[in-house]
Parts: sequence; structure tokens; C-alpha cells
Amino acid sequence: MENHIDHLRAVLECMRTNKLYANADKCIFGAEEIPFLVCFIGKRGLRADPAKVKAIVDWPVPANQKDLRKWLGLANYLHKYSENYAELARPLSTLLKKDAEWCWDTGQQVAFEAIKESLLQAPILALPDPDRPFSVVCDASDFAIGCALLQADGEGHERVIAYLR
Repeated sequence: MENHIDHLRAVLECMRTNKLYANADKCIFGAEEIPFLVCFIGKRGLRADPAKVKAIVDWPVPANQKDLRKWLGLANYLHKYSENYAELARPLSTLLKKDAEWCWDTGQQVAFEAIKESLLQAPILALPDPDRPFSVVCDASDFAIGCALLQADGEGHERVIAYLR
């Protein structure tokens, strides 16, 4: 906490020197984690915003392309938390092709539920450390490719920074 206060003083002094101002209502000090875009950042890493995950999980089965596009748009924001997202989303993406006939069947339902489940099980992603080496793990099939950006932590365990599609 002392480090946090020292850094905070330095930032506020720099702001004052340069006549910059912060909106106190939008400031968060001394918190274990802070919200940022569609995630929360904390000392343990990056985790998906539970409200966004809940919105995806509670979404009803899409009735048409427009509904599916909206749902996939929201799910895509959190794809970095979902291992094999591209493969999971493939049956749904085929319904978005220009001349695709709308036909929601078992394959689409399974994919829809699998994405929801993968986001419910979303890991806390590691924060990247620029002083440590990164590794990339890839897996490909005839119709999808998935990658993970990894980095070893201080104990030598590989931690996921992000799942990429």
C-alpha cells in the first residue's frame, strides 16, 4: 500500500505541475482491482466482468441473424477468456454468411451453450511482464485456429495472458 501511495503522490504531483485535473467521481484509489472496459484488473491478473458474462449467459436463443450478430458481438469482447473460441463459434458464424438460410439446430445450440459455459469457466488471465519471455501455443484444424499467449510466472508455471483467435 505504501508503494501505491508513493506512486499516487507522484502521479498527482505530475498532474498538478501540468495543470491536469481528474474527475474525483471516476477515480478509484487503494482498490484490490479496478474495472477497465469489459474486465477487472487486479494484482492476480485480468478477469472477465461478471456482469458481461451474466449478460451473455442469460441471453435467450437467437431467433434470427440480427439477434445472433448482437450476441456474438458481445461474446467476442470476451473471446480472450475462452479457449478454442473460434472453433466453438464456427457453427454460429456459418449462419451469418451472406446467403445463409436461418436454421438453428442442435449444432448451433451446442455451440451457443459451449461458449456460455467457457465464459462461465473463464480463467483469471496473467498480466504480462515485459521482463519475462513469452511463448505462443497454436492449434489448428481444417476450419479453425486457436492460439494462446503464455508467460511463466515467478514459480515457473505457464500462465495464460490471452487466448487468441
